[in-house]
Amino acid sequence: MNAIIHSAASHRASSIAAKKLVYPAAERNKDPILSVLRQYIRPGPDQKFLEISSGSGQHIAHFAPHFPQVTFYPSEYDRQLLGSIASYASELNNIEEPLRIDVTKDYQTWGNGVFKEKSFDYIYNANMIHISPFQCTIGLFENSGKLLKSDGILFTYGPYAVDGKITPDSNVKFDKSLRMQDHEWGLRDINDLKKLAKESGLQLLNAVDMPANNKTLIWKKY
Repeated sequence: MNAIIHSAASHRASSIAAKKLVYPAAERNKDPILSVLRQYIRPGPDQKFLEISSGSGQHIAHFAPHFPQVTFYPSEYDRQLLGSIASYASELNNIEEPLRIDVTKDYQTWGNGVFKEKSFDYIYNANMIHISPFQCTIGLFENSGKLLKSDGILFTYGPYAVDGKITPDSNVKFDKSLRMQDHEWGLRDINDLKKLAKESGLQLLNAVDMPANNKTLIWKKY
């Protein structure tokens, strides 16, 4: 009987593990991004952190153990990724079940009662802005402006254009390849994001250079 129970438990564990996706880029950048988060996530209980476009779930699973005072809410639009995110989340007690979110819609349509105006301390989004229609970026800033508490922070990570220029050449080639795949994709200019941010009550606090020609932008709700 014990052997049967052990076998069933092993099968469940293998099944969960099998659902986990591992993106090499996420493995490479999770520690550098964590080092930035450490500078801005405060001590103190009952804090809430929403990740928009959680992808595989690797980032939020890596961050959560370092901030036990924070409850993490992963989300994703692609239904096929929810299983992987849930598998990572199931191993940590301060990560909630992933939610399917369409960031182009107002947060009040997201359902389940979690999302209330000025209820989140942090919102985080990595590698979505350049590989999605600009409407997703608009929705990210508009909803962040509504959901973040005063002095709350939006973190965005990825490659960006600066003052109309893309550097280095590898990012220029990357931008061209993205636009060839979908004309609505491409690196966004930080100045354009500043305009969106201002309309939603956010301002750029800092831009941190990251490995692989990326940046982490820190936006503060005022």
